[in-house]
Order: sequence, then C-alpha cells, then structure tokens
Amino acid sequence: MTYTETLEYLFGKLAMFSRTGSDAYKPGLATTLALSEAYGNPHCAFPAIHVGGTNGKGSTAHTLAAVLASAGYKVGLYTSPHLVDFRERIRVNGECISEARVVDFVDRFLKMPLSRELTPSFFEFTTIMAFEHFAREGVDVAVVEVGLGGRLDSTNILTDKLLSIVTNISLDHTSLLGYTEAEIAREKAGIFARGVAAVIGNGGSADVREVFVREAADRGVSEAVFVDEIRMYASAERTPDGIEYRGTRYGTVTGELCGDCQSENAATVLAALERLEGRFPRISSAAVRAGFADVCRLTGLAGRWMRLPAPEGVQAFCDTGHNIGGWRYLGPRLRSLASEGPLTIVAGFVNDKDVGAIMAEMPRTARYFFVEPSIARARHAIDTAMCAREAGLPPGRVYSGPTSVKDAFADAISEAEPGTTVFVGGSTFVVADLLS
Repeated sequence: MTYTETLEYLFGKLAMFSRTGSDAYKPGLATTLALSEAYGNPHCAFPAIHVGGTNGKGSTAHTLAAVLASAGYKVGLYTSPHLVDFRERIRVNGECISEARVVDFVDRFLKMPLSRELTPSFFEFTTIMAFEHFAREGVDVAVVEVGLGGRLDSTNILTDKLLSIVTNISLDHTSLLGYTEAEIAREKAGIFARGVAAVIGNGGSADVREVFVREAADRGVSEAVFVDEIRMYASAERTPDGIEYRGTRYGTVTGELCGDCQSENAATVLAALERLEGRFPRISSAAVRAGFADVCRLTGLAGRWMRLPAPEGVQAFCDTGHNIGGWRYLGPRLRSLASEGPLTIVAGFVNDKDVGAIMAEMPRTARYFFVEPSIARARHAIDTAMCAREAGLPPGRVYSGPTSVKDAFADAISEAEPGTTVFVGGSTFVVADLLS
C-alpha cells in the first residue's frame, strides 16, 4: 500500500468527525483499548501530560512541548486536527511521523484478524498510531491533546499521567458533551487522575468551578489549581516580537504567540511547568524562554493569529478560533482593527457551530467575504451570508466551491488599499484550506 492509498483508507474508510460530524463520535474506551492491546499496549509505555479544554488546548500543548524539547527532553506531541498534512498530528521534537511508519501501521492492522471484527473511528485509530510511535521512539514524555470532551475520549486510556490540564470551558459540541458549561466541565474533568495534579486555566463561573472541585475530590487528584486565581506574571505587554511576560518564575519571557487569548494560555503553561519541574529537572529559565519564543518552529504550530504574506502596507492574519469561546477573544481584536483602518474578513463555518453567537462578536464596519470550507460539514456560503444579514452585519460577497477560501483571500489581498487588514477564519478548516 502506498502512502496515498493509506490516506485514502484513513480518510475514506474510517468514521471521521471532521467529515461526518457526530456520527463519528464513539464515546467509550473499549474499542481504543482493544486496538491498543493489538499493538502491544503502547499507551502504557511513556509518561504523558494530558491537555483538554474547549479552547487553547492546542497552543498550550505545543508550548509545553516546545519548552520541554528546549530543555533537552525527547517529547512526543499528539494534536488535532491537522491543517495541511495528516502527519502534523503526530510529532517527536517537532518532526512529523514518517510516511513509511503511517503505511506500516495501517498495513499491520489490515493483516490482523481483529480488522475484520473491530471498526475503530479515525480518531481512535490515529490515537493508537500516535501512542505506538511515541513508544517506538522512546520519548521521555508525550504531550497529548484531548480530541473531544475528556472522560470518554480515546486519549483517556493513558495510564501514566504526570499532569492533567483543562484550559477553559465554553459551549461547544453541546449535543455530545452537554448543554450547559457545568455539564461540559464534568466531561472535561474526566481526564483528572488519582494522585495527579490538575491545572485549570480559567475556572469560569461558580457552577463550573464547583464541578471541577467536586470532580477533583472524587477522582483523588493530588492538587487542583485554578490558574486565574493566582498571578503567574506581573504584566503582559504586546511587542513587535509577541507578548512579553514580566515577573514570571523564569524572568521575562516573550511568547511568540500573540493572539489575545494567549496571555491566558501562557499563565496555564507557566503553572503547569511549576508542577513538572520535579520530574523534569532540566526545565530552566533559558528553556522556558526558548520554548515560548520559538514554539512555531520547534513544534510546527500554525494558524494561531498567524501572519500571512501581504503586499507592503497591508497586513493579513488567520486564526483557527472556531467557537464562541474563541471569538470572545477574536471579536474585540477585530473590532479594534476595524476602528483603526479598513478591515476585510474572509469567514466560513461548519454546520455544528453557533454562528449567530459568533457573528454577534464580529465588527459591523468590516467588509465581508463569505466562504465555505472544503469538507462535508461545511455551512454553505450563501447560508452564512444570510445568517450575517440577520445578525446585522453588512452584506458580503459570497464564494462557493472547494477553492472558495483561496479565491476570496486572493481577491481580498488584490483589492486591499494601503492600511488595510485582511483576516481569514471562522473555522479551523477555513484556515486549513488557505494554507494547503
């Protein structure tokens, strides 16, 4: 089987959430455990830092991995979804799993009698692929991002957790996780483990905090810390190089990631690092500074308030923020940009998001190009334009079809006058289409 044929199997034969939505969500760990057993139980072979939450878990996971790698450790990193290349999901010290190893993993599964009895989802299958890769590579630690929820997520078979992190809670995937933030928090807190510290970035409302406190007690965690109740840095100031955090445990740290949500993520990472120092004594101020300052190169992270090529006098960015929690940060920044000069927004969404709530955060003075990501769950651009009109946004230009994102961005850039900002987002898959 070639690598192309292997990808056709992964994307075409296995139930994939990004393609089919909730039909691909298989709550429960039985299938994942059976698959792991068939590959020698690699989920037991390495210590892990487990990162969940509604928003920010990808940035948090990548930054932790960058710091640990800068400290000289061999670090596995498992995240989702990918933007351009499937292999982005599975990395060791920033290097993607090889095509040959992906092919080999699938070939061995198809030769197993188990393959005629077991029907894993795409995420269950790739989770064990990642865990086996980390085991074979002999990583010192793996940073593992939860796929969906936590309690019943495939990644929650990990047996040697060093730390559990929940970044924050907001309404997303409500049909699967619960219709209130407290219900969702209970699912996210399912990654808490007995005797292991839990770091909660933003505890949210009193109801949500109460859930975390109760779940931490019931699950016997060694410590539950709410990062938003402590000061991890004295100040955070935007600079040309990113965000400068002064007064941290590690001195002044400049974070390359500069989205408005990143100061919250940075505090979560700093709190996590404090609790990891005993296990990883080579974590130093120099390693923390290096990891924060160079996270994109060290881990391959992309799409977080990412600067795009643009003509002189024009600036362009994309961001993968795709739910109301993310847009509570993106909205104010875009409204600020719109007050400073012309702003063009290239926006598209998928069907299971609360687009009306997101549009309430979008600036009323921007120019809009509405697009549709090239996946089956995409919201049609004309539907997005109609929703925008109902939300009071100005009429926008509509682009349809698989090249809609690139076509709209090309037009936005070619028509931009000096001083214009162009933003692309609304869905992770819109950013993926742009970067592919």
